[in-house]
Parts: sequence; C-alpha cells; structure tokens
Amino acid sequence: MTQNDLDGGLVIKDANGNVLHDGDTVTVIKDLKVKGSSLVVKVGTKVKNIRLVEGDHGIDCKIDGIGAMGLKSEFVKKS
Repeated sequence: MTQNDLDGGLVIKDANGNVLHDGDTVTVIKDLKVKGSSLVVKVGTKVKNIRLVEGDHGIDCKIDGIGAMGLKSEFVKKS
C-alpha cells in the first residue's frame, strides 16, 4: 500500500500497516512464484536491507539463492 505523506514523501506500509524504511528487514508472508522461473520464495524468508522505490513493486531487494527482485509490500511484514 503506497500513499504520499503530507510532506510529499513516499510512504510504504507492510501487510500489518507498519511503515517501512530503507534498510529494514522484512519477512515474506506468502509463497511467491518468481515470474519467468521455477523458483519460489517461501513463507518466512527474511529479506535484509530493503530499498523502497516508486512503481508497481514498492520494494527492491536481494534474496539469498534467488538474487535481485522486486516485492509488493502487501506480501511482507516488518521484522
């Protein structure tokens, strides 16, 4: 869920409504299929050092064993 804050900054919230920041660690709350691959990001996977970006996927990150990818904030919770 993304929305603009009163000061014009980007605010991205996780599935529980907690505000996310660059460098946070999040946990995946649903099995996610990686598009164009047979890989799956499993429930409970911890993703460290996220970067918030504008666009359809609000989170850029690197996942061990998979690599760089974008995540939607509704599929993660703050750790």
